[in-house]
Amino acid sequence: MSFILNNKLTIPAIGFGTWQLTEDVEKVITEAVKAGYKHIDTAAAYGNEAAIGATLKKLNVNRETIFLTSKVWKSDLGYESTLKAFEQSLHNLQTDYLDLYLIHWPVKNSESNWEQVNAETWRALEYLYKNGKVKAIGVSNFLVHHLESLLENSTIKPMVNQIEYHPGYLQPETVTYCKAADILVEAWSPIGSGRLLQDSTLVKMAKKYNVQVAQLCIQFALQNNIVPLPKSTNSKNIAANIQFEPFVIAQEDLNEIYDMNEVGFSGLLPDLVPF
Repeated sequence: MSFILNNKLTIPAIGFGTWQLTEDVEKVITEAVKAGYKHIDTAAAYGNEAAIGATLKKLNVNRETIFLTSKVWKSDLGYESTLKAFEQSLHNLQTDYLDLYLIHWPVKNSESNWEQVNAETWRALEYLYKNGKVKAIGVSNFLVHHLESLLENSTIKPMVNQIEYHPGYLQPETVTYCKAADILVEAWSPIGSGRLLQDSTLVKMAKKYNVQVAQLCIQFALQNNIVPLPKSTNSKNIAANIQFEPFVIAQEDLNEIYDMNEVGFSGLLPDLVPF
């Protein structure tokens, strides 16, 4: 299964998230590739780009078969510094291009120059895209006001917005805006970083479909045309998150998830994060 970005690039529908993956990286990435993941999401700030790059090289994976994403961190925002950060990510990942490059977090709107810095950073991404260094560009953790400002100061529309999205935290305003603008939403922490696994509503619903709670959350994202990026370090769960039998969540159950109270939220609000 795959989705099509607004520049017609195909992106695998389920990606492997690597946030907080700092130990046993080679083992975990090897398991992910073995399980069938063709889409790996990392970031400079995760501190695992080099290990991921070395593992893919060691596995002799055909680069063209892996959709590889990385992100520029807040300390490197701005035009020239973003270009330098991008080159470092290429070096770390042992590749000469990325499939997708994202602005990891917007500048907080409490900072006087937030629109300017976001725009300058985006201009760097546009340069990389126009020069074939990256196949698609996008943002991460951008809310509607960040997106509106960016679109007013850009020539290329983001192809992706990667946000926290899972049952109990759906960010409907941002998702609705992105869909209307033909910006694909990706879901980081689609299982609430494990915080949803014991939720009584989801446990009951998962039993109804004879699936794991994680699989229910992943399918929920897919049915909402959102790319989930599940992460696990357990080999069985790594495989289970992508190899489950196809099923469809009934509308009544979708509605129950839509109506859930807030649960599993990381607490990371883009304009209030302490970084």
